[in-house]
Amino acid sequence: MTTLADPVPGGRPGDVERATALSGELSGRGVHGVVLSYVDTAGVCRVKTIPTAKLASAAAWGVGMSPVFDTFLANDSIVATDVLGSPDGDLRLYPDLDQLVVLAGQPGWAWAPVDRITQEGERHPGCGRTVLRRIVAEAAEHGLSFKAAIEIEWAVGQGAVEGGEFVPATTGPAYSATRQVELSACTADLLAAFAAQGVEVEQLHPEYAAGQFEISVGALDPVAAADRSVLVRQTIRAVAARHGYVVSFAPAVFAQGVGNGGHLHLSVWRDGVNLHSGGDGRHGMTAEAESFAAGILHRLPALTAVTAPSPASYLRLKPSQWAGVFTAWGRETREAAVRIVTGTAGLREQAANLEVKPVDLAANPYLALACVIAAGLDGMSSGTPLPEEITGDPARLDPADAAARGVRRLPTSLPEAVEEFRKDERLRAALGPVLADAVIAVRQGESEAVAGLDDERVAAAYRWKY
Repeated sequence: MTTLADPVPGGRPGDVERATALSGELSGRGVHGVVLSYVDTAGVCRVKTIPTAKLASAAAWGVGMSPVFDTFLANDSIVATDVLGSPDGDLRLYPDLDQLVVLAGQPGWAWAPVDRITQEGERHPGCGRTVLRRIVAEAAEHGLSFKAAIEIEWAVGQGAVEGGEFVPATTGPAYSATRQVELSACTADLLAAFAAQGVEVEQLHPEYAAGQFEISVGALDPVAAADRSVLVRQTIRAVAARHGYVVSFAPAVFAQGVGNGGHLHLSVWRDGVNLHSGGDGRHGMTAEAESFAAGILHRLPALTAVTAPSPASYLRLKPSQWAGVFTAWGRETREAAVRIVTGTAGLREQAANLEVKPVDLAANPYLALACVIAAGLDGMSSGTPLPEEITGDPARLDPADAAARGVRRLPTSLPEAVEEFRKDERLRAALGPVLADAVIAVRQGESEAVAGLDDERVAAAYRWKY
């Protein structure tokens, strides 16, 4: 389980002693450094690293880093809000020792996610991990818990290609045995690394686009699931590099075709019982589960500013490509933005969940989960009714029929998504004013950074950023 208590100057009870013991253990295993990892508002994983011997000091007093990174863009330029973006101030990065892991793909290194607090020992309002942890802890006070997992799709390219171009490392067709054989050694090493790191892999397989693969991992509590998403990508990138490949997690490697998704799977539980199974509602959902899904569906236009936060995201979010670009839901309907997964008969009490599809890996996973859960909880508290289910491709609905069912197109550009987010008081309140303003400023900055570029140049601008 994830540590739910906030860090404090001097360390949480037992942390310093534990970190001291871990430091000795890590050194004995040949680990020389620890990667301290967090994800910024733009969706880029930023790190500081420390020698293994400094782990106890980090657990007690944190490691310094400027708050300016909360308003970095993916191209490393900086925007500002009335609170963030100046050269002033400092934060302390505190590693979560419960999530520390030795990196099998990077010999000599361990990894840990961090929470960020101020020098005065207060929560940093721009820390997405802290916001998600708070939302999960508040729900727990009402008997609610969650299980979450994030699918990861990535494209594997040949290394040492000039000009930042992407040349697929495989030639085989989608889902083909040919493609699996072509990257057999690399993917076998990936599976070995994940096993060594304690990452439960459900499946790893070739996907649809050129050179594309996908991994599904086991569900955890939301904070740990977001941590795992970051760790899995760190591992994929490192193992691929050792085999001479490069990888792209960008929403759109090319302007045309299917992009990389980061579909989010989520289930809500009350007192240990899965609310998505065994109920009297549609497909076995309880009334609370239906309202949870309805809350997400209702706020999807605003959610896209968080779940699809890059200009390149909107190259991926196209109809009839299984990206889920309409406000629609259905059981096992892969064109619906919210897909109800009932699970196989005999496993439904554990496996039933919902999948949110308009999510990609440019998203900060902590912010994405925080906002999706906040939207679902708002639906539960207000008893939001779940509209009529759709089947097939909603793009083929008659416009009048679509309007009657409440099926509408999600934003088709990042500026449009930002305007929806700006109007959504509930989502902005879930993040808090400092972080909500940072989301808006960073999204506007990303839009301005690519103004005037055609689709191919937008794809190229973000190809290697995430």
